[in-house]
Amino acid sequence: MLICAPPALLLPPPGSSELGRHALAVALLVLLALLAAWWWRSRRARPAPGAGGAAPSSGAPSALQQLARGLHKTRARLGLALRRALGQEPSEQTLEELEVALLEADLGVATSEAILEDLRRAWRAGEARSTEALLARLKDDLSRELVAAGNGARLAEAPVPPTVVLVVGVNGVGKTTSIAKLAHHLRQQGRRVLLAAADTFRAAAVDQLRVWSERLGVPIVAAQTGADPAAVVHDALEAAIARGVDYLIVDTAGRLHTHQNLMKELEKIKRVIRKRLPEAPHEVLLVLDATTGQNAIAQARAFREVTEVTGIFLAKLDGTAKGGIVVAIARELGLPVKFVGLGEKPEDVQPFEPRRFVEALFAA
Repeated sequence: MLICAPPALLLPPPGSSELGRHALAVALLVLLALLAAWWWRSRRARPAPGAGGAAPSSGAPSALQQLARGLHKTRARLGLALRRALGQEPSEQTLEELEVALLEADLGVATSEAILEDLRRAWRAGEARSTEALLARLKDDLSRELVAAGNGARLAEAPVPPTVVLVVGVNGVGKTTSIAKLAHHLRQQGRRVLLAAADTFRAAAVDQLRVWSERLGVPIVAAQTGADPAAVVHDALEAAIARGVDYLIVDTAGRLHTHQNLMKELEKIKRVIRKRLPEAPHEVLLVLDATTGQNAIAQARAFREVTEVTGIFLAKLDGTAKGGIVVAIARELGLPVKFVGLGEKPEDVQPFEPRRFVEALFAA
């Protein structure tokens, strides 16, 4: 708070010399300037409501609560089956019913069988004779499957910015919205982000990304429909370096029906990037639609045939009762899920945490 001295204090004492009066006035003005500077600095240092580092409001949901809400359809189906299977004394029949419940949640045959085999061993050895012990063992097995695939790893960050993230995926999986969520998440972390609209073969893709760019206040480099995607990426990379941004997120075309053309296009984009930044791209995120279940795994395999994939962005997890696909992806593909989309808003996104996911899956 700025405190002003009363006018009387600015008057020199009676009988003082002209020089003394000037020196006193200058000293008081300097004191007032210092007080004003201190007040201004303290005012700017106060965190704005909701700014990074500020404590979340008491009414804001925790990450676990947000994830549990996003998994409500999976929890409803899996929870009903689990209550039916575990609402009785554990037995061979209980374990068979539990396997059916895991299959219904789309964990996949191989994953479900492996987990159930471990549960059977624990039950027969007397290590999981109670419902509570069996459920705890199940959670541990699921967490172990997820961690084994590298889940929980953070998004790559280049030692020297920008970090280049290529985003791939077939049309219709929610790729553009997922890019917007990723950009929003990074902005919330205090990172500077630039978007590159390199899906130039589909006019709607460029327009949609422009809309998100304006809505989020994130700059974008784009060109007309039909422009060379590699040229767009080149311009975006130069802009990212010149502006000193932290992350460059590149949208790419999603066309699986022409594997050869897609591969050539992605390889050309990578060559352009590596000519400027030899170690880039630092991430290749594949966006999968969780509502498609096992079909998402087939898509992932197809993309891995044409390009290196470093992680998964699992979109629309809130819209499916088959959230167990996360575990199936981990076991069958060995790819880490790095982000999950939990709704339509930009803030409906979370970095994937294996233990949190498992706890949310079985939350009451």
